Amino acid sequence: MYQLKTKETDNSVIEFIEQVEQPKKREDAYRLLDIFTETTGFEAAMWGPSIIGFGKYHYKYDSGHEGDAPLVGFSPRKAKISLYFATGDTEREHLLAKFGKHTTGKACVYINKVADIDEEVLKELIKQSVRFLQEKYPNE
Repeated sequence: MYQLKTKETDNSVIEFIEQVEQPKKREDAYRLLDIFTETTGFEAAMWGPSIIGFGKYHYKYDSGHEGDAPLVGFSPRKAKISLYFATGDTEREHLLAKFGKHTTGKACVYINKVADIDEEVLKELIKQSVRFLQEKYPNE
């Protein structure tokens, strides 16, 4: 049976951020921590070894695969900062058009630094993602 790799842990978010080698990226991580915390109202938690997540939801796919995941989150990785928002939300693309300098992957939005993006649009992306996932996966 499939085992979910990214689970919520008891690891310290602050200790994780303090281990980020690049000072500017560490500073950006603290800024994102403030923005995500204020915008979601959720306390930050570590998911796996490197994702800082906010809130959580339980999903179940038609295939039977199910698990828990953070509603939104980020990870200050070596190359870029990964931002995690809901996938499948058409509103996301509309907001990303106004977001600033970024690239996208299947599930992530990547930025080099917080200064490259519009923080107000980031807050809208966070709110929209939380709304979308809470509607799609209401608490049972």
